[in-house]
Amino acid sequence: MKIPITVKPKTTMNNKTGSWRTLKPKFLYDKCTACGICPRVCPEGIIKQIDKINSLGKLPYDCDFNYCKGCSLCAEVCPFKAIVMELDQK
Repeated sequence: MKIPITVKPKTTMNNKTGSWRTLKPKFLYDKCTACGICPRVCPEGIIKQIDKINSLGKLPYDCDFNYCKGCSLCAEVCPFKAIVMELDQK
């Protein structure tokens, strides 16, 4: 019997893992151009567009914090600095 030592990407939705993180992304809706880069790099697949038009006339992104591990990949790749990492105040 083989026992996997890693998990498949985007399987976090099976278990709430957001309590593990120390940093969390803050989505600055009015800077978001809805370019779609952040959901493509999220290893957990938890970044989705919200149903509220921002000041740029776009539908910005946000994530489900119940599953976000705070890896900061979304903030690192955002060309418009619409995502910043902040301490998670638990």
